[in-house]
Amino acid sequence: MLIKTGSGHSSPFLYKLFVLAFFIFLAAPLVAAGVFAFNDSLFPVLPWQGFTLDWFFNDTEPKLGMFHDRRLLSGLKYSFIIASMVAGLSVLVGTCNAFLFVRCDFPAKNFFYIVMVLPLVIPGVIMGISILVLASNIANGVESGTGLELEFLRPGLTLVVLGQFSFITTITSLVITARLKKFDISLEEAALNLGASRWRVLRTVTLPYLRPAMIAAAIVAFLVSFENFNTTLFLVGSESPLTITMYDRISKAGSTPVLNAVSVFLMAGSALLALVSLLVQRDDRS
Repeated sequence: MLIKTGSGHSSPFLYKLFVLAFFIFLAAPLVAAGVFAFNDSLFPVLPWQGFTLDWFFNDTEPKLGMFHDRRLLSGLKYSFIIASMVAGLSVLVGTCNAFLFVRCDFPAKNFFYIVMVLPLVIPGVIMGISILVLASNIANGVESGTGLELEFLRPGLTLVVLGQFSFITTITSLVITARLKKFDISLEEAALNLGASRWRVLRTVTLPYLRPAMIAAAIVAFLVSFENFNTTLFLVGSESPLTITMYDRISKAGSTPVLNAVSVFLMAGSALLALVSLLVQRDDRS
């Protein structure tokens, strides 16, 4: 991108100014959240009252730190469980989808590919409501007809996992499909000609090639699941993940610095996972 002056010449200064302003716009909220997590004040507002780590490690009120707040730790645990399950399922199904759409020919293939991608453009609120209504209707119908109670179709962890999986698997499918399209199938043919079974070829040739994309897809799926709010809000039960717990805390007590501390913790975790993804891809290129 070049920004032109009135004389028609490119202006490096204006270009650099635009880039700087853009990154400031992106980083300013994150910096503000991080700063107030260390402010020795009961409220995340100026003026600065001094540096403290109480919002992370203090074990008494009114400055109860995040690592001693049972509700926040419980929400963090449930978010980790949900995100791990969603990431695992999404990578597994995403890998199968990649082979299906790259290696197989079947009727209406393009139509089904569009159907697979469609959840990405559907608002999360609509996804959450639709999944809740569908699951409730199925559970109610089965209970009315047979008397069998399908608890996993009621709001709770299982339904949250299924709801997030319904659209996050699209992301993992696209990431792994892009990698599989670059694979040289002659490598598989050579291994088969040397007497290897199809399962051994898959295990020793194809999947190792896909491993960087699978790891990257798993990290993306984990992060998207961990921070998801719109869909989760309609499917959650008594075991509230972190996003719902933080929303409930803000709606009842307003913003407090402990939530800023949680934000710093999440930013550090997300940055660490992003670094792992970059290292995996760099090792693969080398």
